Amino acid sequence: MDGLRSGATANDRRTVIRVDHLTKTYGTSHGPVTALDDIDFTVGDGEFVSIVGPSGCGKSTLLKILAGLLGTTKGNAELGGTRIIGPRKDIGVVFQAPVLFPWRTVLRNVMLPADVQKLDAAAHEAKARELIRMVGLEGFEDRYPWELSGGMQQRVGIIRALIHDPAMLLMDEPFGALDAMTRDNMNLELQRIWMERRKTILFITHSIPEAVFLGDRVLVMTPRPGRIAEDRRIDLPRPRPLDVMTTPEFGDHVRHVRAYFNSHSGIDG
Repeated sequence: MDGLRSGATANDRRTVIRVDHLTKTYGTSHGPVTALDDIDFTVGDGEFVSIVGPSGCGKSTLLKILAGLLGTTKGNAELGGTRIIGPRKDIGVVFQAPVLFPWRTVLRNVMLPADVQKLDAAAHEAKARELIRMVGLEGFEDRYPWELSGGMQQRVGIIRALIHDPAMLLMDEPFGALDAMTRDNMNLELQRIWMERRKTILFITHSIPEAVFLGDRVLVMTPRPGRIAEDRRIDLPRPRPLDVMTTPEFGDHVRHVRAYFNSHSGIDG
């Protein structure tokens, strides 16, 4: 897949996610607080879209709405033309902590969504074993989470979200707790998984370089109330090696996005 161009927009592909004039306001003891204000964007089938913004700008609120865990105050979010009004089986979510069950082996943790949804056990166990091989964990099927490194646990969390073949994968700072070297390796691993599976991914991060490295596009959010300041296309060929971060083109993208934030924004440069 060398030389594959990234950056195709939802206009180039069938639209999978549509967010239309989305506003979310919370009631507090000090009055209403608007977390998201008039958010609009679309995501095409198979796109990898990174979302970056300062702490408290509503990134996680947006993800919870797309996951069906929160309602909207105004506007709506759609997946495949259907409004998201609650948790859906065709949405996979990966959080910062892998949230693995300590009493389940790697295989049984990966199988959890299939077990909960009462899907065909034999077919999905075969798929689980295939996914485990794909992320380099063959031979660890019967290990428990405490026997794995942080990066290995996060790989289990990612493929668990893929086992039931979701239409959309939501990732909320999944590598934020990892050390720098493991995080780089996980960025490469996630890029490889995405290129093989071509799932539609929304990836939230505090790291501008990570957002640029992984994304076809980067959505830049303002401080609260969160709005979309820019939808930037990342025209860097794939697969992207870590060395791409030393190129002038990569640096231009990072500098452009960083220009939206000052040193107190909570964004990692």
